[in-house]
Amino acid sequence: MQASSPATNELAALLRLLDDETPEVRATVTERLMQYGGDISEDLPGIPRELTRKEKSVLTEILRPARREALRNDWLVPSFGTAAMTEDWELFESLLRLLSDYLHDGITLRQPLSDALDLLAEEAQAAGVVTAEDLRTYLFVQTRLSGNRVDYYDPRNSDLAWCIAEGVSNPIGLCLIFILVGQRLDLEIEGVCFPGHFLCRFREGGHPMIVDCFDSGNIYSPDVMDDSIDQLDRQQRQALRETADPGSILLRVLNNLSDSFRRIDNEEDAELIDSLRDSLVAGAV
Repeated sequence: MQASSPATNELAALLRLLDDETPEVRATVTERLMQYGGDISEDLPGIPRELTRKEKSVLTEILRPARREALRNDWLVPSFGTAAMTEDWELFESLLRLLSDYLHDGITLRQPLSDALDLLAEEAQAAGVVTAEDLRTYLFVQTRLSGNRVDYYDPRNSDLAWCIAEGVSNPIGLCLIFILVGQRLDLEIEGVCFPGHFLCRFREGGHPMIVDCFDSGNIYSPDVMDDSIDQLDRQQRQALRETADPGSILLRVLNNLSDSFRRIDNEEDAELIDSLRDSLVAGAV
């Protein structure tokens, strides 16, 4: 039997102290665990026992400050903010990956965002997906992904790696997975910043079609929506005609995430997200 490494032995010892609420002990445990950078998911499988629910909850909270710090340090602001992200999907995805790592609980073993998107694209291709319509059907009609109606405001809906693993998200999270997987399959899928409910657009037979990813991939012709729904105001009608660029989508993701944190009275994380959003807006001025 292979002997445990010193690092594994130390982590196991620290985890045994999670139930000790003595201030001195808790401070020492927190200080040592901070050195793991907010994520011990790859180290936990080497621990010879299963953590209790309470231990997992305590551990996640101890690791959270390190993930906050990592997000602050790694957040990359383009020279001209969102205005510089018009077509920069690579930077956009890297920032989504930072948000995903930050929103991760730090203890669940899972794939990084880009790997999860790669694998989902491979699954879709193996299932015979060759068009955007095929991908819409595969992801949403066949319910590989669905709307998170139980926890619509859960901050994890902005963690696309979690969304892919759990199979649920909010409207913009589902649309982003649709777009990013589509890019890997050379499919042109666009975002639509419809007020209050993010949508997607692709072309079928030369005709633009609007997709509501949250509503089981329900599909509409923009002309039908434009002409038949009297309740649409000017802003909504205009949104249906425009394509959202990465910068505007990212701002919407950050606004949603900030709102989600405030709904659960997590002001510290909400203010952090606000600062990231403001850095993008300031850079665009």
